This record gives sequence, structure tokens and C-alpha cells, in this order.
Amino acid sequence: QVQLVESGGGSVQAGGSLGLSCKVSVSEYTIIKYWMGWFRQAPGKEREGVAAISPDGGRTYYTDSVKGRFTISRDNTLDTLYLQMNSLKPEGTAMSYCAAAVVTNNAPLLTSRYNSWGQGTQVTVSS
Repeated sequence: QVQLVESGGGSVQAGGSLGLSCKVSVSEYTIIKYWMGWFRQAPGKEREGVAAISPDGGRTYYTDSVKGRFTISRDNTLDTLYLQMNSLKPEGTAMSYCAAAVVTNNAPLLTSRYNSWGQGTQVTVSS
């Protein structure tokens, strides 16, 4: 049972940047148990994994379409997950969600591995 609350969504022009945050309702002593991920879902499309990070922050994963543009990070002391998004594109317009998983079974970007989800925050990129 993990509660997640995203913030930082908004509207930006193509090429711009936006930073997302996800506050996790777990103590600094237990947040390290969880893999964390960012996912997005555009209208009419399936939810896709964007980025994921291991419990200790030592390993990160990105879907090919965002490599080099997005950076996932976490601060376990602050119980917070971050996603810095640069060079945003119109096709990046989507509802963005953070999620937590106890184990990802070597598939950290797979939606089905995550059982706790935030409410989502809208990211809109205009051209």
C-alpha cells in the first residue's frame, strides 16, 4: 500500500522543458524497497513506460523515444521521485503517472509490474 501524488504538469511549447515530482507516502526507511517509474498515456493509446529507477537509484531505464531527453531521479530521504523532461515534443502530450513496484522481474518499464499508481498530472506540449 503506497500513496503517490504527482505534481509539476502543465503546458509548454515544443522544445521546452518541464519537471515532474512524485511524493511517496512511505518513510525514508522503506522507500528504498520500491522500484519507481514514470508512465504516460496519450488519448486513445495504451499506457507506456517512460523511465524507471531502482530502489537505490543505481540503475535507470528509459524507453527509446525519450533517451537523451529525459532524466529520472529519486531522493529517498525526501520520499520523492523526479522526472526532468527536456526537448519536449507534441507527441509527448499525455497524462503522466508515477508508480511503485516491489519487484519488476527484470522488466522495469512494463506497466503490469507496477501496482501502486498516482492520480496523474497532465503534460501538454504545443507546436
